[in-house]
Amino acid sequence: MSWTIADIPNLDGKTAVVTGANGGLGLETARALAGAGAHVVMAARNQEKATAAVADILAGQPGASLQMVELDLGSFEAIRTAASKILSMHPTVDILVNNAGLMAMPERRTVDGFEMQLGVNHFGHWVLTADLMPALIASGASRVVTVTSTAHHTGRPVDPENVNMEGSYEPWVAYGRSKLANYHFGLGLQSEFEDRGLRPQSLIAHPGLSTTDLQVRTAAEGGTGRSGDFWVWMAAKTGMSPARGALSQLRAATDPEARGGAFYGPRFANFGSPVRKPILRRSNQEDIETLWTVSTRETGVGLFDRVEELA
Repeated sequence: MSWTIADIPNLDGKTAVVTGANGGLGLETARALAGAGAHVVMAARNQEKATAAVADILAGQPGASLQMVELDLGSFEAIRTAASKILSMHPTVDILVNNAGLMAMPERRTVDGFEMQLGVNHFGHWVLTADLMPALIASGASRVVTVTSTAHHTGRPVDPENVNMEGSYEPWVAYGRSKLANYHFGLGLQSEFEDRGLRPQSLIAHPGLSTTDLQVRTAAEGGTGRSGDFWVWMAAKTGMSPARGALSQLRAATDPEARGGAFYGPRFANFGSPVRKPILRRSNQEDIETLWTVSTRETGVGLFDRVEELA
């Protein structure tokens, strides 16, 4: 039987944080979690879109428990501010969905000077997860779901000597690299939880080809090159709806049978119901260790720093 949002268990009393919850997959993830009874913190940069997203959810679910928090994943200072706000109101976080992301954009830098796609898609979520770690651990059986992409298959590990791809930037290459970092982050975080004897679990998911504004926005910004219009057309004609595309990350976040270290995606590569997928790069421990070293060095943040500070 296909897994649907009807299979999400009752989430009354649970707190979920969803990044990029103001549109696309993030909005549908927030909608489904709220529909199951969770209090959903919708963390997003564009507050005008977030306000519209909240109104959209409430129109269909008047009793939904929602909260907007401004989050700019391209600024470590902004991330710390957002995390502090969340922690001040929620001593426990049961679900964190690292969903927000950028795709194949022209070369740019974050506020802190990092190549934008790696900076937002990975470094930003690294810092956010670290800041929320005390609440994730306090929850006990919490889950961190990091959203990757089939593009992780084309990605190359981060080069410690050229983190910002100086002189070699290509939009799709940078995107694949950031999505491979998401993939390795999810696997590495589960290993960290296990090694430390902690109950939270880390899972990864990918949405397949879904019709969201990400493709349209990417093409409009000129990052996709000649293939941009083609992929916009493909997504519009053959892509799954955002609601269907979000099912993989929702299953990873809520299915009682899901386990830490698991990877969920559409049954037929980019289409179909969400199923557990094989981990094809589990043996690539060296790349995970490199990612950890680079991430800690570049952000100045260890994933468990906040926990150790409070110990």
